[in-house]
Amino acid sequence: MGTQDNKRLGADLSQGIPASSVSEGQMVGGQVDGKPVLVAKVGGKLFAIGAKCTHYGGPLAKGLLVDDTVRCPWHHACFSLKTGEALHAPALNPVDCWTVTERDGSVLVTGKATPAPRPKLSGQGPGRIVIVGAGAAGNAAAEMLRREGYSGPVLLIGADSSVPYDRPNLSKDYLAGSAPEEWIPLRSREFYANHQIELMLGRRVASIDPKNRRVVLDSGESRPYDALLLATGADPVRLPIPGADLPRVHLLRTLADSRAIITEAQKGRRAVVIGASFIGLEVAASLRARGVEVAVAAPESVPMERTMGVELGRFIRKLHEEHGVEFHLGQAARSIESSTVTLADGRSLPADFVVAGVGVRPTVSLASAAGLAVDNGVQVNEWLQTSAPDIYAAGDIARWPDPHSGERIRVEHWVVAERQGQTAARNMLGAKERFNAVPFFWSAHYDVTISYVGHATRWEETRLSGSVEALDCKVEYLRGGRVAAVATIGRDRESLEAEVALERTIGRQ
Repeated sequence: MGTQDNKRLGADLSQGIPASSVSEGQMVGGQVDGKPVLVAKVGGKLFAIGAKCTHYGGPLAKGLLVDDTVRCPWHHACFSLKTGEALHAPALNPVDCWTVTERDGSVLVTGKATPAPRPKLSGQGPGRIVIVGAGAAGNAAAEMLRREGYSGPVLLIGADSSVPYDRPNLSKDYLAGSAPEEWIPLRSREFYANHQIELMLGRRVASIDPKNRRVVLDSGESRPYDALLLATGADPVRLPIPGADLPRVHLLRTLADSRAIITEAQKGRRAVVIGASFIGLEVAASLRARGVEVAVAAPESVPMERTMGVELGRFIRKLHEEHGVEFHLGQAARSIESSTVTLADGRSLPADFVVAGVGVRPTVSLASAAGLAVDNGVQVNEWLQTSAPDIYAAGDIARWPDPHSGERIRVEHWVVAERQGQTAARNMLGAKERFNAVPFFWSAHYDVTISYVGHATRWEETRLSGSVEALDCKVEYLRGGRVAAVATIGRDRESLEAEVALERTIGRQ
């Protein structure tokens, strides 16, 4: 890295900065030998850690200090100032710790430091742990078991033949062609081997025997468990219309699905996206990036109105129209033919291929057949235990008592799934840790990212500050006079502040 690059990263912390520039509860970004580093002062003590988030490279120095942690402004990962550990997903890897000292009125970073090992959970834990589902929750749980010092057998079973991968990217940069495939796996096969996590991929669990604590695979083989995590996720809803099973009609849930859509985009000129959901519109944006003509058909009158409200929904529609997307709203698809999609009003849209994004359903058949309590997902308590105490559930299938809303909820967000997997893993080892994270997700459309914290399936009022058109706004969703969720564009720090504020509402409903 050259001198100019170093200057863009800020002051050379190895040469020192005025001690007065690092005040209590504040952090300052800079660099050491071209590596981004931040210095923070908390409780009168100085800390220095790597300033680049290990998830997508977000600038931690522009994030938020919360006690002795720093949160990433992009996707709300959380790191310990003391150890550099990634405390909360979506980051899985730690950042470096650095040695920092104050001398002669200056603060200096003198080199990398070896953090003191954090305490692991005590006790041996269950004899054998089986995880069914190798997506966000399952992978995060397997990793956390090893991070917490569990040394027993861990079996991670996934129906997908690929190693666990970064699912949000399938509809975003990877589909758009701006993220190479080597970015998609979360870990290499060697990682699982080195951590003694047994991967069983391309395999399905046919049944669970809670009484004898065994899972039976589709091959007839059975494997024992002492603790089991169900992380089976959700399946895309298939359109119940003629032609929905044609070869050029695609769903998007897996890496193979995304690859198939990319293949279509390389040879097809026109696509119809059925559904104006986040996934549907992210697909539309990605296909436009590849030069494909895109028409979106959906029964709602405003895209994403149920989640984001009218104002943001109209903005999102306008944004896509400015990028050439054609909308046919208030129209369900009636049928799909070899080269057209017929709408409810009889109009036909030309289509070389079709992508259906009309929602997902939690995959609860295993849980239901095993006699677990199921109601719009697998019912779990605050520790993510199902009605069978040695079986846990996490991710898209888990319906848990949310302390922020006071309701039992189920959400389909990547970050929530990872954090639930981490909590479930610790609880399998005896932590008795309540899952109380505030839900968070992000959605990317061209160069616009919407961040959303909280959970509001309904609200009585919205409160807008800033300008949506200027890409600088915050929308608060209020229910019962209380903020239930917050969406932001161009206000990353305010999104973090909203997350913290929602965390502090526990027990005040």
